[in-house]
Amino acid sequence: MLDTANYTPRLKAAYAETIRASLKEEFGYKNDMQIPRLDKIVLNIGCGSEAVRDSKKAKSAQEDLSTIAGQKAVITTAKKSIAGFRVREEMPLGAKVTLRADRMYEFLDRLITIAMPRIRDFRGVPGKSFDGRGNYAMGLKEHIVFPEINFDKVDEVWGMDIIICTTAKTDAEAKALLKAFNMPFNS
Repeated sequence: MLDTANYTPRLKAAYAETIRASLKEEFGYKNDMQIPRLDKIVLNIGCGSEAVRDSKKAKSAQEDLSTIAGQKAVITTAKKSIAGFRVREEMPLGAKVTLRADRMYEFLDRLITIAMPRIRDFRGVPGKSFDGRGNYAMGLKEHIVFPEINFDKVDEVWGMDIIICTTAKTDAEAKALLKAFNMPFNS
């Protein structure tokens, strides 16, 4: 059994021991609080037109996302009605979850070491998907690459958005931080 009182996630320990010092040296920070760190990771599954036809699809996406994240996901709803898409206000359309602290480091570790190698024809993630303020966004075509999902019980394969928010001021600092966590950039 895992002793959770004294447990520190592997990437969190690596950040504290080596990554912070290397980033401070690389960018020449004067203060330790300037060193970029992970702030949060937001996971999102949008069901789209499937949720319009069947309201149980959003519930299914919520359950799968909760299993992947290790904490309860919330169902996202439509903000306003759009007749062309047959969407009404407050209609469930997907699910999202925000990870912080230890769960965030655990998820990033599972994403990089377990899930990404299971993606078919994987050649790395794009290095240009930063927003200009140090946040990185990526997408997965199939949520079934995570080992927590039982492939036999999946009724629908969902795409998934993953947004990694950092405290970095520039994209270069954020990319250096994610590279230190072994994020497999292809450029």
